[in-house]
Amino acid sequence: MSNVEDARKFYARLMAANAASSDPRLEDVFASVPREAFLGPGPWTIIAGKGKITTPSADPVHLYQNVLVALDADKGINNGEPFLHAMWIGKLAPRPGEAATHIGAGTGYYTALLARLVAPGGTVTAFELDRDLADRARKNLEAYDNVAVVHGDAVTSSLPPSNIIYVNAGVAAPPAGWLKALRAGGRMIFPWRPAETVPFAVMVTRTEKGFACEPFMRSWFIPCVGASSVDPAAKIPTRDQAARSRSIWLTHDKAPDRSATAIFGDVWFSSKKPGARPGS
Repeated sequence: MSNVEDARKFYARLMAANAASSDPRLEDVFASVPREAFLGPGPWTIIAGKGKITTPSADPVHLYQNVLVALDADKGINNGEPFLHAMWIGKLAPRPGEAATHIGAGTGYYTALLARLVAPGGTVTAFELDRDLADRARKNLEAYDNVAVVHGDAVTSSLPPSNIIYVNAGVAAPPAGWLKALRAGGRMIFPWRPAETVPFAVMVTRTEKGFACEPFMRSWFIPCVGASSVDPAAKIPTRDQAARSRSIWLTHDKAPDRSATAIFGDVWFSSKKPGARPGS
């Protein structure tokens, strides 16, 4: 066994342990998908704090740590923190046969992990707005016959009906179309950034009574083009209000009431869980 194989297996164990997922397949997919296949030739630029360092060689062993690898340093785009993605994917709990949509796919590394987790029978539609990154993702994912890469705007495009929507770009609020695309029981994770002081990761689940939401950790992603600006008429939450949000509503289904923690045009957040009685 080579050093890279050893490093990848240990890295996979770390990812699964950090995710605290009950699905043993999570470790398996991190062990089987080579990260270096999605990052271009080395040496690689590693984001460290506010600076950058370069790996001492093109040996992929350097990539099997919880490090941010630059994809386009000039645009501030990186491959993402593996610990964070392991935790988020574990929380989404993809199952075989499910349809997943990945928004902000980059060069496709985490798309590949999703593709393995929804197989057999499942599919992944990967949106990437940057043409160069989309082209790289398409090439990197050629061996994954259950993945379709779309070079396009996931904000203005119609998403396919999805059991999972995995968003890797910060939004002021999820577009109504994303919520509508979720199937019954569907799950979405997105980075919620309605203000500089409110950087949360939010899990949304479509239930029979509405869209339940759970802000569960701090997070920061580059802004999602077309969904990161805030209308002057919006109600911007404080950090405490954002943390207390427990449901998301489409305004055409239900008008904002006194439980509203944030309002963004056709989408608003409430401190009440879906189906909660008035006054509860």
